[in-house]
Amino acid sequence: MLLYKGSRDQILTPLQSVCGIVEKRHTLPILSNVLMEKNGEQLTLLATDIEIQIRTGTQAVGSENAALTVAARKLQDILRSLPEAAEVSLTLDDKRLQIKAGKSRFNLQTLPAEDFPRMSTSDGQATRISMTQKQFKHLLALVQYSMAQQDIRYYLNGLLLVVNGSEMRVVATDGHRLAYASEGLTESLPRSEVVVPRKTILELSRQLADNDEALEIVLTPTQAQFRFGNIELVSKLIDGKFPDYERVIPQQHTKLLLLRRDQLLQSLQRAAILTNEKFRGVRLVLNDGSLKIISTNAEQEEAQEEIEVDYQGESLDVGFNVTYLLDVLNNISTETIECRLADASSSALFMLPNNERFKYVVMPMRI
Repeated sequence: MLLYKGSRDQILTPLQSVCGIVEKRHTLPILSNVLMEKNGEQLTLLATDIEIQIRTGTQAVGSENAALTVAARKLQDILRSLPEAAEVSLTLDDKRLQIKAGKSRFNLQTLPAEDFPRMSTSDGQATRISMTQKQFKHLLALVQYSMAQQDIRYYLNGLLLVVNGSEMRVVATDGHRLAYASEGLTESLPRSEVVVPRKTILELSRQLADNDEALEIVLTPTQAQFRFGNIELVSKLIDGKFPDYERVIPQQHTKLLLLRRDQLLQSLQRAAILTNEKFRGVRLVLNDGSLKIISTNAEQEEAQEEIEVDYQGESLDVGFNVTYLLDVLNNISTETIECRLADASSSALFMLPNNERFKYVVMPMRI
């Protein structure tokens, strides 16, 4: 039975949209597969890892219905290896999927569609949010680098998404630094707070387009659903109490520096070369009119950078993990950044000038 006939890209593009979440090695072999369902002239592709599910589709041929699962990565690799302009056909023949393009032939084993686990989508008690793909992609870019990875405090391995009235907030922390960003919404919504898993956030960052096309987010007590273009991504939520981020953001820091982002970034990149590989510490030494960045390592090597700053006041010598400072500078695009400091045992607060919608807090370290 013929499932698809057409250009390579028309089938490869939706396949790549769902393949990102497919695990290479899984205890359930069928989870390495993609579910292909033909319903008349519509071919739907679906992949899941039990925690996340992505569905998309493309045009099919003929009017028959069929369903199968096939190795996602193998099919993707075969299609990728074909010439861009290739005409491709996919045919189900005796429990095998046959791929033809020109004089090339491939036969892949299939597994029954009925054995494929699907996540059921719940629409009870739902909060529905509308924004552009660009807005949400930008929000994620501002905070996602602060998510924890494989932390025993599982609720840190994700991103807190808060809807409050006509504002959406996103917060990520790994316990050493915290990033906060917010965006206005077009309508006022009831308060909703969920923690979305790290893998879901990274997948959304990869898939969302940098344009003004619509994104619908549906939040329920157990799931987050994201619908954009012809993609529907459903994710389980992380159950757990996220830290009180408002308590972490300093309010009374008196030492204010306005710094050129590119100058600070380049100085830190150079100083980072001679940091201790394990601790990655740099000292920020603030005096009248100057900010010095100093790093040393176990071989007694030293780097020193100096930046002129508009500052008069008491001196300060405070240490930070240079990676945390580089992360924020690499993920914002403004020309200047505002840095607020207090004393050697207090966090640093980074903000965008005249903008309350972004805050980044870094804990100090002893050097």
